[in-house]
Amino acid sequence: MKNEKTSLLNNGLIWFGAGVSIAEILTGTYFAPLGLKKGIAAIIIGHIIGCVMLFLAGIIGGKTRKSSMETVKMSFGQKGSILFSVLNVIQLAGWTAIMIYDSAIATNGIIGAGAWVWCIVIGLLIIVWIWIGINNLEKLNYVAMTALFILTLWLCKCIFFGNSVSIVSKSTLTFGAAVELAVAMPLSWLPLISDYTREAEKPFKATLVSVIVYGIVSSWMYIIGMGAVIYTGKSDISQIIVKAGSGIIGLLIIVFSTVTTTFMDAFSAGVSTEAILNKLNSKWVAIIITIIGTIAAMIYPMDDITNFLYLIGSVFAPMIAIQIADYFILKKDCIKAKFNIKNLIIWLLGFILYRILMHVDIVIGNTLPDMAITIFMCVVVSKITKIIKN
Repeated sequence: MKNEKTSLLNNGLIWFGAGVSIAEILTGTYFAPLGLKKGIAAIIIGHIIGCVMLFLAGIIGGKTRKSSMETVKMSFGQKGSILFSVLNVIQLAGWTAIMIYDSAIATNGIIGAGAWVWCIVIGLLIIVWIWIGINNLEKLNYVAMTALFILTLWLCKCIFFGNSVSIVSKSTLTFGAAVELAVAMPLSWLPLISDYTREAEKPFKATLVSVIVYGIVSSWMYIIGMGAVIYTGKSDISQIIVKAGSGIIGLLIIVFSTVTTTFMDAFSAGVSTEAILNKLNSKWVAIIITIIGTIAAMIYPMDDITNFLYLIGSVFAPMIAIQIADYFILKKDCIKAKFNIKNLIIWLLGFILYRILMHVDIVIGNTLPDMAITIFMCVVVSKITKIIKN
């Protein structure tokens, strides 16, 4: 049976669900030291940078009808791409565990059944979502996303129009570091956006809709997190919700948002494994990843994800920079080669550069400079190679 292509609305709903995330709200709490105006500016600048990269990655997959990790083969070769497929599966498994952990802690703060109980409940709901499948989610997404939209409006009311105390944290965070934290979240979706745009009826429009919806909603979640600290003096979302007298509503926000976001992580982990071993069934792999993530969330503490976000940036920013250079500038396709050694070396240099730039306070963050230098290296190496051959 021929796979049905996804509509613009369905893609928009999927990425709305990706943006409404407890992890993004919690990351937003780190922005409070900047104050509201600077914090919002850092969030918007960071999301613009990250979402432009996300759009370009999505276009590559949408136009070529390849999954994210299949598009990586175009720049790094059949075997060379395995490195990124493995790293992507690891980061997606990590995200699955983090999302379940954050959600379980927050929901347990509202209804104290035990965090491990909520881990199991949320894990089971994600498995149901995976089992239904991306092409059968549209009607269910109408209901889920409408509910989430209403519930997050209620959460905004609780935070911004409750009993404000206007407290700003005394901890330090530079503007450049804040921008980088904002870039990091859309950057974390780079290795999987093509898993969805490849299925779209209209790839360009679907990618544009997906990125715009995600960018707006993700920024909104960051601002909610930042506002929670500035206006209530607390970063514990569950406690804010309880004090506002909206426990059940808050619980629904947390659970719904976790399921719709984490589904994407687990689903794409399954798709990525097919790029490593095509005999594996992506749906069953996604379910196994969810089970592993649920167990990890029950065992390990995962309260601070900033280092995890920076690690994702250092791996995938230079990767997508090379893909952008090859696809849009150099018009190169190395999918038939086993390895593209030149690109793998350039990626390693880009990775090292990112880690170095993390110690330099750049007002626009370090992702954009790292990607610009990586793209420049790709173009220069390509030109030199042509000159040598001639």
